[in-house]
Amino acid sequence: MPTLTEERAEKIKEIVCEILELEEDEVTETSLFREDHDADSLRAIEILASLEKEFKVVIDQSELARMVNLKGVNEVVAESAGW
Repeated sequence: MPTLTEERAEKIKEIVCEILELEEDEVTETSLFREDHDADSLRAIEILASLEKEFKVVIDQSELARMVNLKGVNEVVAESAGW
């Protein structure tokens, strides 16, 4: 059964950092996008759309509530992709 591999986790982090205009070492698994990195809801939607395109999955917008940090994003993408 496929899993959220290190390679996939790195790609997710790369996408998030690109959209939030951050260096990869600024974002940790638990740093909060809105509180720690001043991300707004539009950026969250951009992240969701980019992840859907990259991994060819559909992520319900209700999942945005869980996508507050890298850990949450990884979980949502893994669940949506069936990893």
